[in-house]
Amino acid sequence: MRPPSLPPARWLCVLAGALACALGPAGSRAASPHQECEYLQMIEKQRQQCLEEAQLENETTGCSKMWDNLTCWPTTPWGQVVVLDCPLIFQLFSPIHGYNISRNCTEEGWSQLEPGPYHIACGLNDRASSMDEQQQTEFYDAVKTGYTIGYSLSLASLLVAMAILSLFRKLHCTRNYIHMHLFMSFILRATAVFIKDMALFNNGETDHCSEASVSCKAAVVFFQYCVMANFFWLLVEGLYLHTLLAVSFFSERKYFWGYILIGWGVPSVFIMIWTIVRIHFEDFGCWDTIINSSLWWIIKGPILISILVNFILFICIIRILVQKLRPPDIGKNDSSPYSRLAKSTLLLIPLFGVHYVMFAFFPDNFKAQVKMVFELVVGSFQGFVVAILYCFLNGEVQAELRRKWRRWHLQGVLGWSSKSQHPWGGSNGVSCSTQVSMLTRVSPSARRSSSFQAEVSLV
Repeated sequence: MRPPSLPPARWLCVLAGALACALGPAGSRAASPHQECEYLQMIEKQRQQCLEEAQLENETTGCSKMWDNLTCWPTTPWGQVVVLDCPLIFQLFSPIHGYNISRNCTEEGWSQLEPGPYHIACGLNDRASSMDEQQQTEFYDAVKTGYTIGYSLSLASLLVAMAILSLFRKLHCTRNYIHMHLFMSFILRATAVFIKDMALFNNGETDHCSEASVSCKAAVVFFQYCVMANFFWLLVEGLYLHTLLAVSFFSERKYFWGYILIGWGVPSVFIMIWTIVRIHFEDFGCWDTIINSSLWWIIKGPILISILVNFILFICIIRILVQKLRPPDIGKNDSSPYSRLAKSTLLLIPLFGVHYVMFAFFPDNFKAQVKMVFELVVGSFQGFVVAILYCFLNGEVQAELRRKWRRWHLQGVLGWSSKSQHPWGGSNGVSCSTQVSMLTRVSPSARRSSSFQAEVSLV
């Protein structure tokens, strides 16, 4: 009995990997970087079904049911030819459908696959697929490089911003505390991306479908928590700013602990529920694939709700800003409030994550490359933009930095002058710090500024 040609299992993994890197035909669902797990799982289910049916069938004089790692060939009498459609995995990859494969049942057993091996019989051009795979590899490498640069830049700028807001005591207030928690959520999100990449790609493993370590699953859980916490702290920023503008008197300390609960507590509840559900119903691979899309709504649902609430708050705050920034005198330039409103809007857009709304309602068959560039590359720079808007361009921060610089500069100048005039180190009765404090002292009215002006001013 002459054995038929069976595609090796390693070749199946390579094919599935190529499918995951390629976009399907127009109108089909775009493949994700780890969608090969779904294809391999589909093949595994077909294999189990074929082997179970083969065990239940009685022995015949023809060719028995056979699984060749891709297709289940039915029981067939001698002398007959079986013609089947190409496996679904090729239909998802090849731009041309309608290819057939066939085997002849002879006295020696199943014949070789006709009209040739799978990649030839099913219209998978080796040269074209190799070029497509190379282009897709270059694209994914460019995307990974882009978001690595973005998250690295965001991480560095956010750490500097956190240090500035933490070290300067005059900047300690509820508003800046909330900003610091937002910065921390972006820092954790960038860190989680790097940890997830190390767990998925940099450990030398290529099969994340059948088995996965606990550390790999923990990295994905941590990543999902950081992403959700980042969205909810964006929501907290919106809630705080709306309360600041709409409510005349409120206890910031009392509200602050509620904001902490919303920003860090609510995401932990949904992530724990999602983790328990994955353990009991979909403990497959490294938990980074979307096999049962309904389970992902445990994560997507709260995030989408936070985006919609932020969008409503965004509209309400725009309305409040139009009223508050309207000039009192009719003779003033009408473009002034709209100019300031535009600056405030530019401040609020990255704060509320309104740009996420555009992609929240896009269908799955939307061009994956465009969506990936916006979600990964552009999104990776969001932390850098937030650090610039809420720290480096903040008027209070700039004033405090200038004050510290002047004090340090005056201390250096006065110290050098004192040493040059009095080499013996004598004192005239007035310390350098006293002189500096006298020079830098300002009236309380000059330092007083409203929270509203601090929120809507970019400079």
